[in-house]
Amino acid sequence: MRDHGGNIDQARAAYGGADWIDLSTGINRVPYPLPALSPEAWTMLPTAEAKAGLIAAARAAFGTEAPGVALAGAQAAIQLLPRLLGPGRARVLGPTYNEHAASLRAGGWAVEEVETLEGLAGADLAVVVNPNNPDGRTHAPAALRALAPRVGQLVVDESFADPVPGLSLLADPGEILVLRSFGKFWGLAGLRLGFAFGPAARIAGLAEMAGPWPVSGAAIEIGRVALADTAWRAATIARLTAEAARIDALAARAGWRLVGGTALFRSYDTPDAAAAQDRLARARIWSRIFPYSPRWIRLGLPGGGAEWQRLEEALV
Repeated sequence: MRDHGGNIDQARAAYGGADWIDLSTGINRVPYPLPALSPEAWTMLPTAEAKAGLIAAARAAFGTEAPGVALAGAQAAIQLLPRLLGPGRARVLGPTYNEHAASLRAGGWAVEEVETLEGLAGADLAVVVNPNNPDGRTHAPAALRALAPRVGQLVVDESFADPVPGLSLLADPGEILVLRSFGKFWGLAGLRLGFAFGPAARIAGLAEMAGPWPVSGAAIEIGRVALADTAWRAATIARLTAEAARIDALAARAGWRLVGGTALFRSYDTPDAAAAQDRLARARIWSRIFPYSPRWIRLGLPGGGAEWQRLEEALV
């Protein structure tokens, strides 16, 4: 099923009300403050110079010299890669973000979900989300580099890696294709900006498929400023890390057991996930549950004092 968080319209339709807190995604609810934009961001097609400047800013932020391309979110890469690389036999380390398998199947791939890194070996295409969504499972860069020669193409989705930069492969991706999100950590998902880095030929193929203007002028200008703001990034990592512990404590008081997560979302084992979601929804707090588990519920982190208070009251 291609079900997702962020479906706040369904919550409003089912429960009513307008003042919802959407914790159903892993998007930072304290977003980067939008800078002033030039008129040209809206009136001109993005230039090659502007696009190159965005990639340079991304390379500096992510600590890489690898070839890269900016796209309309990591999702754009997920949808382009099946056509670029296949079809063939794909294996996805799961359970995980369901768009990887869904996009591959839509592109004619035979897809198998496996439970271990070892199970990926021998596939024409292997996908690992690191850190994983929704359980936060992580894999050391060395283990992923060791896997890469054993598959036709390894794709590692690092959409939630910004709070743990030491986990990233981007210092030396080699032949691995690495996907990065911008909207989640910087809290600007509506901007639709993401990146792919990796082997030059693969990146050139993605760039060709994406066309001459894959991201907007506004996304380029905002991305360049935000990616270069190292002070905001460090402060946000510190805040998110502390608040992940805070939400874990609230969940524990409610009798929920931590499954795992990242500094952007937490997943819990509950006696009844649907009942837990309903309980929160009656306080106009939306959460994420999963078709493959009747017990798991995932929460993003609230975005300020009032949101934290509402969550605490809903969980009492």
